[in-house]
Amino acid sequence: MRLRTLLVWLAVVPTVAMGIQVFISSNRLLQESQHLREDVVAGRQTGMPLYQLMIKLQSERAVTAAWWSGNPVPGADLRGHRADTDRAVAAFLKSSDPGQVHSDLARQHLQEVKRRLTDLGAQRERADARHGSLDSAVDYYTGVINETIRSYEDFSHVDDGGLTHQRTSLVSLFSASEVVAREDAILAMSGPSRKLTSLRFGEFIEAVGASDYLYDTIAPDLSAGDQQALRRILASNAWKTKSRIEKAVISGHRDIPSGVELPSDVREWRAADDTFSTQLNTFNESGLRELLAHADDRAAQLEGQVALLVVASGAALLLVVAVVVFTTRSVLRRLRDLHSRTVTVAEETLPDVVARLQRGQAVDADALPQPKGQQDEVGRISDAFARVVAVSIEGHRKLADERQGFSMFASGMASRTGNLVSRQLAVTEHLQDTFGQNEELLADLMRSDQLTVGMRRQIENLLILAGGEIPDPHTEPMRIADLLREAAAEVEDFRRIDRHAMDEISVEPRVLSQLSHLLAELLDNATRFSPPASRVDIRSELVADGLCIEIEDRGPRVTAERYEEMNGRLHSAPPYSVLAENAHRLGLFVVGHLADQLGAKVTLRRSAFGGTSAVVIVPGEHLVETPDRRPVPESAKEPAPVRQSAEEHRPGSVPQQASGDRAGDSAPIVSGLPRRRRKEQVRVARPVVPGAAARESSGDVSARPALPERVPQTHMAQQLREPRAAEPVGQDAATPEEVADAWADYEDSTRQVELELRQDQS
Repeated sequence: MRLRTLLVWLAVVPTVAMGIQVFISSNRLLQESQHLREDVVAGRQTGMPLYQLMIKLQSERAVTAAWWSGNPVPGADLRGHRADTDRAVAAFLKSSDPGQVHSDLARQHLQEVKRRLTDLGAQRERADARHGSLDSAVDYYTGVINETIRSYEDFSHVDDGGLTHQRTSLVSLFSASEVVAREDAILAMSGPSRKLTSLRFGEFIEAVGASDYLYDTIAPDLSAGDQQALRRILASNAWKTKSRIEKAVISGHRDIPSGVELPSDVREWRAADDTFSTQLNTFNESGLRELLAHADDRAAQLEGQVALLVVASGAALLLVVAVVVFTTRSVLRRLRDLHSRTVTVAEETLPDVVARLQRGQAVDADALPQPKGQQDEVGRISDAFARVVAVSIEGHRKLADERQGFSMFASGMASRTGNLVSRQLAVTEHLQDTFGQNEELLADLMRSDQLTVGMRRQIENLLILAGGEIPDPHTEPMRIADLLREAAAEVEDFRRIDRHAMDEISVEPRVLSQLSHLLAELLDNATRFSPPASRVDIRSELVADGLCIEIEDRGPRVTAERYEEMNGRLHSAPPYSVLAENAHRLGLFVVGHLADQLGAKVTLRRSAFGGTSAVVIVPGEHLVETPDRRPVPESAKEPAPVRQSAEEHRPGSVPQQASGDRAGDSAPIVSGLPRRRRKEQVRVARPVVPGAAARESSGDVSARPALPERVPQTHMAQQLREPRAAEPVGQDAATPEEVADAWADYEDSTRQVELELRQDQS
């Protein structure tokens, strides 16, 4: 199916659906309007005469009850009320037509009213002859009145919320006025003797309560004008007299054997009833007329809505047709242009650009499609295709850059590692072959040891960044204090590191080498980028997420942008092109790789002292409980440190034992030397052969096996094994020459840091 056909269907389907919906809505509104019109006609022809009939029946019921009970009722007055009722009956029968009422229940009630009205003459004759009982005569009138009220309850068949609410309130008003009229009839039945049966007295009390309840509940549902009119009636003197008489009857009646005797206040009821009953009837009749007027207005409103809906829908349909024609032509034209450009780029431009990139040639950006930032759908598709092409070309470019970067990276690491190996072998062989056990070579031995450690870390960095794994010879958990000591021993300027292990916890063996290497890289950065005389603190403690290790230095101030960049290196593996640009400082990249392998989180931030604080969160899954350790024999305890010579205070010389070391550590203990566990390799160490380094460097690889590895502290001078005398506290053994050398080292380190910061910012 062609796109043009799809667009036409896309317009036809909603247009037809909208037309059907308009037709259904219009038909529903028209039917509702027609029903309202029919209800208004039925209300005027049937409802109004029916209400007049109800009022006349209430009056005749009260007069009949008074005459029957012996009250002085003139015969002319009784005949006048009956004549009024006959005229109301005639008007109702003449104008009402049950067929006009659409509600079946209302039609049934109207037919019941007509049926009962046929017995009106017989009831009057029985009343005149006082045949039967007064109760049956009163109940007849009450039954007819109740049927008229029920007719209003189901009169309308239109589901309109406002009109339904208004009709419900009006029916409640009719019921309330009927309750008051029933009170009048009951009091009239008491006659001159003011006596009522207990049954009638109970009905009177129920009527009093019902009238009060109905008017209290109806008032809030009326409109503001109707509420004010009702309040005026309820606040009138006649209504107050009614309420007073009701209270007097309830509280002042006297029980007699035949029932109850009412107080003399009931004689005032008739005058008050003539006043407030007229007001209530007028109020109810105005409410009925207002309801019919609102229904008529609602019908007219619905007819106007239908006309407006039809006009608006027709205009909308014409607009839809015009928009569909314009949109279809525009979209098809732009799609043809887009197809032509896409084919040209895919078949000609893109293959040529890829071929040039593979040959190492530069690519002009103008040769590729460029996004134009268009906001319509076709324009965004065109821009998306341009971005796809750009991403594809960028991928080829990055691939070439990464290849070149990897070559530079591997070359740089190999060069640095070779230099370290050569320097270490030269120093070690010179000391072994020439000087032997001379204690004056202590500083050179330590320097050689640190160079070997640096060589090993560089090789491990290469393995890590290349995706390999560093060897891990550990088979047992290690205390965190020992782990911090091992990491500090990997750093060349280890004597400036203060270790603080706050918790006695151990790390599982499978991650010891990785975690030690990560900490060593951070410690190396902290010592190299801080003044030589400053201290570097490393502390650890348990936190909710595992183990927190914090390394804090006193280095130069770093900007927030710089911290963001460095943390970005820690949290994402860089491509080889980025490694090539930062080949001289790969520590953060290595830390990021190790943190990813361990599942740890490393964050750099400014410390309270103005330097840098590196926070390492090690997951709790790598932590184990520290096993119980047996007491250390007295002979194995660490000897007291002795005062160092002036030569030992020079940079690179042997420091005093670092603070935080504790007796019972599993690492070998030698006075004045750092404690370091060597990483045992899989292969077996071989003895050192003089001249092996020269043969190795000359290319005679087949002449001997792989380089041997030193066993720690097997060639230590005897003087180092002996304990030294304690150094006096508070004395400074540094000579002026040593102070000058330390200050020169500090200035060199400061200049180096400033130079590297300027390179980073550029």
